[in-house]
Amino acid sequence: MPIPRRIPRPRLLLLLAALATPCIAAPEPPAAAAFDADWILQAVARPAPSRTPFVELRASPMLRQPLRLQGEYRREADGRLVRQVIAPYAETTTLAAGEAVIERAGRAPRRIALQQVPELAAVQAGFGALLAGDRALLLRTYEVRAEGTRERWTLGLTPRDPRLAAALRGIELHGRGSELRCVESTPAKGELQRTLMAGAAAAASGIADPSGLAALCHGDGAAR
Repeated sequence: MPIPRRIPRPRLLLLLAALATPCIAAPEPPAAAAFDADWILQAVARPAPSRTPFVELRASPMLRQPLRLQGEYRREADGRLVRQVIAPYAETTTLAAGEAVIERAGRAPRRIALQQVPELAAVQAGFGALLAGDRALLLRTYEVRAEGTRERWTLGLTPRDPRLAAALRGIELHGRGSELRCVESTPAKGELQRTLMAGAAAAASGIADPSGLAALCHGDGAAR
């Protein structure tokens, strides 16, 4: 099944990357653990079900300010990954059974088969490894780097597959302790997409300035 023309492939990559990202804080890893990529993976891995609010900024040359989306991510007990946008419009994206289904009121659901788009399947597999805390599996899809400290860290993911790298330059996850607070996805062409999650999304209430939201993403903004 071909990808509908109205859904650009780079946007799907960024959407899937965000959708498949862990949702809520897990129990703090043992204090004796050293800080590295394995420590971060142990911190963000968690069983389903889980849910978290998000605030996403989507930049476009057509807009003076990035489009601000608000909603909730859910990982259901049956393994489905759901991204529900509640403002400024209503839209639900569900990832399950090898396909992404995008639904809006008054429109027929749009379905994208992941097996027809190898790079999308690669993103799904990589974030499946992230959810499971499986560094070896994650390394099959990405080069992984860890920076910072347990109190404030960044996990960088750079695609290994040239097909994936042609659409997605990289992903950076920003967190504090065991809480993943922000995901930044950079397409090969186009603007960076920033998604604030959990405590950072809650702290973003009432903040419209892009620089203030970027500070929250990177851990510079005050926690609430």
